[in-house]
Amino acid sequence: MIGIDFGTTNSVVARAHPGGVEVAQLGPGDVFRSILCFQGSARAHLAGPAAVEAYLDDPGGSRLMLSLKSHLGQKGMRDTLVFGRVMELEDLVGLFLTHLLRAAGVPQGASVVVGRPVRFVGEGADDALAEARLRAAFALAGITDLRLVPEPEAAGHRFATGLDAPAHVLVGDFGGGTSDFSVLRFTPGEPAHALGHAGIGIAGDDFDAAIMRHAVAPLLGQGGHYRVMEQALPVPVAFFAGFSRWHRLAQMRSPRMLRDIAEVARLSDVAQPLAALIGLIEDEQGLALYRAVSAVKTALSSAEEAELDFHHRGFDLRRRISRAEFEGWIGRDLTRIAACVDAALADAGMPDTMIDHVFLTGGSAYVPAVRRIFESRFGAERLAGGGEFTSVAEGLALMAAA
Repeated sequence: MIGIDFGTTNSVVARAHPGGVEVAQLGPGDVFRSILCFQGSARAHLAGPAAVEAYLDDPGGSRLMLSLKSHLGQKGMRDTLVFGRVMELEDLVGLFLTHLLRAAGVPQGASVVVGRPVRFVGEGADDALAEARLRAAFALAGITDLRLVPEPEAAGHRFATGLDAPAHVLVGDFGGGTSDFSVLRFTPGEPAHALGHAGIGIAGDDFDAAIMRHAVAPLLGQGGHYRVMEQALPVPVAFFAGFSRWHRLAQMRSPRMLRDIAEVARLSDVAQPLAALIGLIEDEQGLALYRAVSAVKTALSSAEEAELDFHHRGFDLRRRISRAEFEGWIGRDLTRIAACVDAALADAGMPDTMIDHVFLTGGSAYVPAVRRIFESRFGAERLAGGGEFTSVAEGLALMAAA
């Protein structure tokens, strides 16, 4: 009767019992940051809140692994070098899961229900490969008896416990890496029946990346030029494509990448901003910067303006960002999310008018522009929310009990 929501950004474990559902207290709260940190050796590792603290104490001597789930469907991501030891992706995820299960008190050999996105992250992501890797990682953590369930279906199951009449429910689950939608039919006393699904690899991390691209990267040299044999060339976008995605920050710290940035800086008209970029990468300031960016995104859910405030070794960033500005930056993402809702309804063969309830969960469900997609289409009276960070795990636990 255990449900496990292994997320791109946060993970949650819940148990169902006769009196209801209990979410495991993992560190300072219900959620366990999906982060793995190695401290000077491939054999010395921490996860969750402890990993964050260890990294902040010694960023130069640590290797941080972020958003591991986002790599599961990528064929090109097989292994990486950790302090001289080659480790496969399944090994890394398995280590993280071992820490998560231990913190939640889940014994090895337990029977669990685990969430999975409708579509895994990435262009051309291989869902079958991702699922196989996820199962292999759980096996390395001592769990072989597991059932995988689409995450929005689990969240819908949790929501349906409060229904007293048959209903069609559209569930939107907004995670760090994916936005997933399921159309479900619920009849009290019976298992939920899934009618249609759709998912897209756009979610909270992409909204953070939009702030990085528009508010931060221009101050670090994006848009500048450098000269080679009297020819002016744009500063490579690869410098900022990697830096705008926090799970790629470790790759940015490679000697080759740092040499490339330094060489371009020597020949450029943005030498000082590029030097600041090198300093942020060398000093492992990516996590601190992303915390500041994420805080602004969260603040814009309740305020019309918020200030991005970050300082490091002469790099002083203080910029007010309006909600309208932010919504313009993520406009294309919002359009693709709305199209994904269309796909879920088409997969179910169901028009908008037949949807009785819309349940939105996940951190980005708070973003006003995201909520407007559903309010304008279904009406505010049909929208519901709650348990934005725990509803998937709770639903998984209830499904395990059933």
